[in-house]
Amino acid sequence: MTDYIIQYEAPIRLGFFFSVFLIMASVELIWPRRKLSVSKVRRWTSNLGIVVLNTITIRLLFPTAAVGIALLAESRQWGLLHLLQMPYWTNVAISVVALDLIIYAQHVLMHKVPLLWRLHRVHHVDLDFDVTTGARFHPVEIVISMLIKFGSVLILGAPAAAVVIFEVLLNGTAMFNHGNVRLPPTVDGFLRLFLVTPDMHRVHHSVIHRETDSNYGFNLPWWDRLFGTYRAQPNAGHTGMTIGLDNIREQALCVNLVGMLKLPFIQAGVGVPSSPQ
Repeated sequence: MTDYIIQYEAPIRLGFFFSVFLIMASVELIWPRRKLSVSKVRRWTSNLGIVVLNTITIRLLFPTAAVGIALLAESRQWGLLHLLQMPYWTNVAISVVALDLIIYAQHVLMHKVPLLWRLHRVHHVDLDFDVTTGARFHPVEIVISMLIKFGSVLILGAPAAAVVIFEVLLNGTAMFNHGNVRLPPTVDGFLRLFLVTPDMHRVHHSVIHRETDSNYGFNLPWWDRLFGTYRAQPNAGHTGMTIGLDNIREQALCVNLVGMLKLPFIQAGVGVPSSPQ
């Protein structure tokens, strides 16, 4: 099973990515949660354009990716899990949960550290919230995230299969919880026990700073509750809330691909803090 996951890593990744994307894009058309404020064609062209750019950047800079680092650590017996000598699939489960906690902590840092927030703003200035929002990040943030992931895999000694499973889950759940979809309250409430839902994460994309400073989880919902960053609903309701950042509303920066790439190097509005704190 492990060899199969590693051997067919690329098809597994692409298969899950396109399957989840097509499912969420279809559901958004049938049961949308909110009316979009900007042309979908224009937003999707830029949002998917930056995904392509990020993919090329990562392939050029890190040909082996995190799986290669995991295989190296495994061959050299590096990392904490190799010291504990637990069953392989126990290590896989622990690694997936631990990596998710690290992603939560990284996300919090992206908001708290001003220099990192300048990069992360690219994700937050999207004027609408849909499946493509979950994949729009500045290339420099993607590179930083990859370096953090490399270090985490080495320190943990995470198995290669765990890295593939985690990355597939993270990509899939990021598209799911950024979906502009309407879930029945009972379904949403049940899913929140073990998965970040669109209604839960949408709060994080509010223009209200105290709401932006909540619901940092991408995959598992437990960390927000554990560390006191959970907020159940936006004050204005999901259809009444405003998506984005209150000090950056120009479509040339929020929707245009070139503007998105320039955004980290542009000051925030006069008299408005450059971070949501």
